[in-house]
Amino acid sequence: MTTKVAIVTGAGSGVGRAAALALAKDGFVVGLAGRRKEPLEATAAQIAELGSEALVVQTDVGDPASVKALFAAVKAKYGRLDFLFNNAGMGAPAIPLEDLSYEQWKNVVDANLTGTFLCTQEAFRIMKGQSPRGGRIVNNGSISAHVPRPFSSPYTATKHAVTGLTKSTSLDGRQYDIACGQIDIGNAATEMTDRMTKGVPQPNGTMMVEPRMDVAHVGSSVAYMASLPLDANVQFITVMATKMPFIGRG
Repeated sequence: MTTKVAIVTGAGSGVGRAAALALAKDGFVVGLAGRRKEPLEATAAQIAELGSEALVVQTDVGDPASVKALFAAVKAKYGRLDFLFNNAGMGAPAIPLEDLSYEQWKNVVDANLTGTFLCTQEAFRIMKGQSPRGGRIVNNGSISAHVPRPFSSPYTATKHAVTGLTKSTSLDGRQYDIACGQIDIGNAATEMTDRMTKGVPQPNGTMMVEPRMDVAHVGSSVAYMASLPLDANVQFITVMATKMPFIGRG
């Protein structure tokens, strides 16, 4: 059996690192993409401790040339691509919509939406032409693909758009044996959610500490989606802290 090959964007920390480690445990070699090289190398070192292999490729997912270089590097080293986790993303400051700058809006769109599109496009180009044909793509949608938090218009808008891209990718990939699904994550314990331990704004104007869950549960969920044969697909999965205020939030 040929080695399974994955790419994880935003692999230097948090959800991306957890997913990369879970995939490595499941026998994947992993292309690690992210803006900063040092955190990627730290993830690669943890993968090496598991006895697996990783390729570090410093990448800006919002830049077409950088994305092309990422996929070319993985294909050159491993010859194929079986799985892509579109995880890289960012938010804007939690300020009123009317106070956001164009640059703040554009930065989030470039990272969360354009980056997911560009990586999907390159993955299609490899997966359609390889033998055996096909592969799987999973997008990080977030709970914000369903309902917003206060002062989160760029992040929420892009994550809703990712859901549309997931559906289009799933449809357009069928004829090429390319499956696509989405994982919507709520309150995984990462640096990005540290603020929740001190209290975050709620829709009713109050501040509240929110429960979080171990990010490893997200990693294992991504690995499960990646483990399926291409004639089966998890279209959408929500993995969240049980007591977080999601149900009832809308």
